[in-house]
Amino acid sequence: MSGKVVLYYFDGRGKMESIRWLLAVAGVEFEEVFLTTRANYEELVNDGALLFHQVPMVEMDGMKLVQSKAIMNYIAGKYNLYGKDLKERVMIDMYAEAARDIMDMIMMLPFIPPETVKSWKKFRSKPKSALFQLLKRLSVLLSSSWVTS
Repeated sequence: MSGKVVLYYFDGRGKMESIRWLLAVAGVEFEEVFLTTRANYEELVNDGALLFHQVPMVEMDGMKLVQSKAIMNYIAGKYNLYGKDLKERVMIDMYAEAARDIMDMIMMLPFIPPETVKSWKKFRSKPKSALFQLLKRLSVLLSSSWVTS
């Protein structure tokens, strides 16, 4: 299946959303297979499609790719979205990892008791502060010459 890109994930945004965005930026059309039952997931595991028994999985170029960062690095590299040299790639990685850190903090919220979150001012302010700093720096970066050159 080298022509069509197929995404396998639950019917939601989660870790697949960044991959969808990157494919959209690259102008790549894709299909999605939503895992709506445990049986759907187990079928992928039993078929050996999920190397580490985790989704998201992206099927492209005859490969079954897993691990979000590896998938995004592959797509970015294939479609020349990963910088022109090592310095640009490390800058992209730093911003991508900062965004991931913020997402990880946000994804923890449903699993923390509400009374803990309310009393934990540092936790509540950290994602906002980190997000603000990331967006501020991205704004400067996107207006700089290395992005537009």
